[in-house]
Amino acid sequence: MGASTSTHKYTVQNPAASESTSSIHSSAKSKFLNQSQIWSADGARISRMCEGDKLMETIYDNVRTSTRAFKEASSSDKPCLGWKPAPDKPYQWVSYIEVNTRATNFGAGLVNLGLEPRNETRVGIYSQNRVEYVIADQSFYRHSMTGVPLYDTLGEEACNFIINQADLTTIICDTNAKVKTLLSRRKHFPMLKTLIIFEPVNNETRELAGKQEVRVLHSEEVENLGKENPVAANPPKPEDLCMVCYTSGTTGTPKGAMLTHRNMVACLSAALKVLETCGITLSSEDTLISYLPLAHSYERILEAIALTSGARTGFFQGDVRKLMDDIKELKPTVFPSVPRLLNRFYDKVITGVNASRVKKFLFNLALSSKTKELKRGLIRNNSIWDKVVFRAVQGALGGRVRIITTGSAPISGSVLSVLRCIVGCPILEGYGQTENSAVSTLTIVGDSDPGHVGPPLPCNMIKLADVPEMDYYSNNNKGEICLKGPNVFKGYLKDEEKTREALDDEGWLHTGDIGEWLTNGTLKIIDRKKNIFKLAQGEYIVPEKIENVLVQSPYVAQIFVHGDSLQACLVGIVVPDPETIPGLASKLGVTGSLAELSEKPSKFFFFPLEIKKAILKDLTDLGKRNGLSSLEQVKDIKLHPELFSVDNGLLTPTFKTKRHEIFKFFADDIAQMYNRMAEATQS
Repeated sequence: MGASTSTHKYTVQNPAASESTSSIHSSAKSKFLNQSQIWSADGARISRMCEGDKLMETIYDNVRTSTRAFKEASSSDKPCLGWKPAPDKPYQWVSYIEVNTRATNFGAGLVNLGLEPRNETRVGIYSQNRVEYVIADQSFYRHSMTGVPLYDTLGEEACNFIINQADLTTIICDTNAKVKTLLSRRKHFPMLKTLIIFEPVNNETRELAGKQEVRVLHSEEVENLGKENPVAANPPKPEDLCMVCYTSGTTGTPKGAMLTHRNMVACLSAALKVLETCGITLSSEDTLISYLPLAHSYERILEAIALTSGARTGFFQGDVRKLMDDIKELKPTVFPSVPRLLNRFYDKVITGVNASRVKKFLFNLALSSKTKELKRGLIRNNSIWDKVVFRAVQGALGGRVRIITTGSAPISGSVLSVLRCIVGCPILEGYGQTENSAVSTLTIVGDSDPGHVGPPLPCNMIKLADVPEMDYYSNNNKGEICLKGPNVFKGYLKDEEKTREALDDEGWLHTGDIGEWLTNGTLKIIDRKKNIFKLAQGEYIVPEKIENVLVQSPYVAQIFVHGDSLQACLVGIVVPDPETIPGLASKLGVTGSLAELSEKPSKFFFFPLEIKKAILKDLTDLGKRNGLSSLEQVKDIKLHPELFSVDNGLLTPTFKTKRHEIFKFFADDIAQMYNRMAEATQS
């Protein structure tokens, strides 16, 4: 199934010689009309894949919990989880049987340590993606315990808050370093009694834990304890909590979204239903690469799908700089991604193409041919163009990718269209939130039109609610996106006020995103209810819409657009693309290396004025070509050398822009840009 030269089931193959291209195009397009249907008088829509107009709860009658989903595959001796023990060693694998055995032992060990086998017992897990993480998760499920993921980028204050709110007496960590960090702050969470580490416990850690009167154990000790003292399983019910997934958001205190087993099973079942309806089934021959954070619902649901299907999950080494090496060795067939990474991949491809006139000529010919195929519903990687032009690109992803998913943020339609042509497999864009178990819509395989996120999943319905202050009304097919169905969460842990803000009395989840129903029944994200502001003229501005256009500039790696009601125009913070700036500098006659073009990589990094002017002009031209109004154009920019990242606190762990934090970080620069424009106006 994972062969790199197959043409997938959903493609239009070998059309009859007498059939015209236009009729093929029309036939392919007709499959993607009416992708959703109106279900109720308030305009709520459901998927056409809903059987009997009922929302889907499970794809298998006997699977209603995450425990049961894994159990269906747990008797297999096929590879389940893989890791790379060292950079110079090959991937090693543990089978489904081994994972099941180790999870059984680890769960019994937790119970023997004093954790009660009930749903109210919450256990923290503070680790990068790895084999033991999944084993720990499965051990929680066996005894109805609830996992609470923690992650580095929460920050100390938020992490302390979660430990206290979730009443975590036991936390499982991957390294001694994380344990030491927790021990140094234990005065903020005195209820913590036990720490378990995946790597061997060193003497310093044991000594620190002893002083704090905290029990510290190696995970192998816990497994051995459970092996020697077996405990009968206490499996959860569908309505029991599976995990409490904290969303960092862009401001404020983290919120603990309570996701049930019913939620997760409904979401993974609906996603599998969409894939299977489009001719894609996953099996033990498939491999998922795991590098997006397991602490978040997007990666969780993907790995749950892999485990339910008996597929393999290979974990990256933990170093993003080595990710491409991991991909080449793992040769994944399922590749989850986010727009930020796909944009970087696209930029590298285009930069390489533009380095040679011959390459550019061939690339454009190949792209034109593959675009025509895509519009006819044909998705393949065995054309002459794939072999001659796109082979290196597909090889960089391992050469076996059957499906790519993207979510968590918008992706440019033009970028998506080009990538769909060159990677030779479907790229499916989804939309959702932690609160609806990660996914609520998904594009249909073969629908080549960009600019939408597909119809509702078969497990949830969607309606659009009026937002009068922004002039969005449901009778015009526009409004706030509201979700309802078995994948929608129970609420926020110990926070009734925020729960009431998210869930109304009828159980609708109000997302805060603005959507529009397109004529084919798919959903388009057009705005954000909160991330808007007025300029001095009284015009509403949607910064994310503008950023999604301007990030297409070859000179831009990232961009942040800012404005407020006291100002008449927009300004931007631009992180230039380090691969294209040297070429621009050479073109402008600016000599020296990139390092010599700056003082130092800090907030006060300096780029020559010629480069800034050239980038600003390119952004203005790009905005005009994409229909941005004069008020939506940035009038000045600040160039900054360091990428916004999770590590520097400017992106959330799901790679969303932390707008408030970026504004604070660049407040002086933003003020200076406005001051310069005011002075220029007065002079």
